[in-house]
Amino acid sequence: MNLSLNEINKLLAPPDITDCRKILCIQPHPDDNEIGMGGIIASYAARGCEIHYLTITNGDLSSLDPGQSHEQIAEARVQETELAGRHLGASFFYTLGYEDGTLQDVPSLSQKIAEVIRQVQPEAVFCPDPWLNYEAHYDHIVTGRAAAHAVISSSLPSYPKGTETTPWQPAAIGFYFTSKPNTVIDITPYYEQKFHAMRLHKSQLSEEMLGLYYIYFKELGQQLAAELDFEIGEGLKVLSPLHLHCFVNAEHI
Repeated sequence: MNLSLNEINKLLAPPDITDCRKILCIQPHPDDNEIGMGGIIASYAARGCEIHYLTITNGDLSSLDPGQSHEQIAEARVQETELAGRHLGASFFYTLGYEDGTLQDVPSLSQKIAEVIRQVQPEAVFCPDPWLNYEAHYDHIVTGRAAAHAVISSSLPSYPKGTETTPWQPAAIGFYFTSKPNTVIDITPYYEQKFHAMRLHKSQLSEEMLGLYYIYFKELGQQLAAELDFEIGEGLKVLSPLHLHCFVNAEHI
C-alpha cells in the first residue's frame, strides 16, 4: 500500500478540533477544567458546542477554611463545579466520587471513563497531560493516563468487560496543563470569563492566587499567540487515538 505525501503529513499532524459539536472535559479535581482550559471551553460554548464535564475526585482535601469537614468540602466543591462549569457553557456534569488524593489504579479508572465516553459519544476528550515534566500530583497523572487509555479502548466491543454500552471512539484527545502544545486556541474574548469561572471556586482560590494566575496565564497566553493573529491563547497537546499506542513520533506531533 502506497501512501501519498499528503496522507503521510496528515498522519503526522494533530487532529483538527475546531469544529467539534460535542466534547468531554475530564478533570481530576473540581477546578482543573477552569484553570487548565477555561478559555477554550468558553470558546467552544460560544460556537454552540455541547460541553460535558467529568470530575474524578470530590476534592475533599482542599479548602481555604480549615474548619470545614471533608464532607462539607466535598459538598461545596460539587456546587462550585456546576456553577463554574455553567458559567463557561457546560451543560452536563458527571462525577466518579473518588476521595481526593487516592487515585492509583489506571486500568480500573480507565474502564469507568470509557463508560462515560461511550455514553456521551464526544468528538474530542480533554484531560491533564500526565506526561508533564515534574507533575507531582498523582491524581493528575492517573487521570490523564486513564483517560488516554479509555480513548484507545472505548471503541472495543467488549471494553470494559460486561459493558452494555455502544462502542465509541473520539477522534481526538487534547491534553491541557501541557508543556508541549501543538494546538493554540484563541481565548482573547473569553479571558475574563475564564477568570470569573475560576473565582466561583471560592473554597479553593484566594484573591491573591487569582491575581497571580491572572498575570501568569495572560503572559503565557501572549507567548503562545506571539506568532498568531490574536492576543491570548491556550495551548493543548492534541493527538488522535492512533498516536496513543506504539507511535514513536507522538512526542513530536
